[in-house]
Amino acid sequence: MPLPKWIASANRRATNRVTGPAATRVPGFGVIVHKGRRSGRDYRTPVNVFTAEDGYVVALTYGADSDWVRNVMAAGGCELEHRGHREDLGSPHIVHDESRRRVPAAVRPVLGAIGVSDFMTLQPRPASASPANGQPT
Repeated sequence: MPLPKWIASANRRATNRVTGPAATRVPGFGVIVHKGRRSGRDYRTPVNVFTAEDGYVVALTYGADSDWVRNVMAAGGCELEHRGHREDLGSPHIVHDESRRRVPAAVRPVLGAIGVSDFMTLQPRPASASPANGQPT
C-alpha cells in the first residue's frame, strides 16, 4: 500500500516547496513538470527517479492514481528536471513490480518498507527538427 494521501497533501503544501529545487540535482530524485488535465496549469512534482536501459523509472510513492500520474498519462508525457538538465519524456506506462527490480538494489528495501510496488516508465522523446533547437528547417 503506498503512502497515505494526507502525507501527499502535506508534502504538496510544504515539503515539496523546500525539497523541489534540490531534487533536480540529487541522484535518485528529480522534478516532473506536467500540465493539469483540466486547468492546463503547470505543476512541478518532486519524485524518486532512476535511469533505466530505455529511459527512466519513477517510483509511485503515492500510488498510480495520484493527480500528477493521471496528468502525465493523459498528456502522453512530461518533462523531467534531473541532475541539472531538463528532458522531454513520453510513452508513460504504469508497471506493477513487487520485486522492485527496475530500481537500484540499495533503494528496494526502502521502497518495500513504504509499500511501493508501482512505477512509471518514461522514454526520451526525440528532439524535434525546429529552428529553436538549432536544426535546419
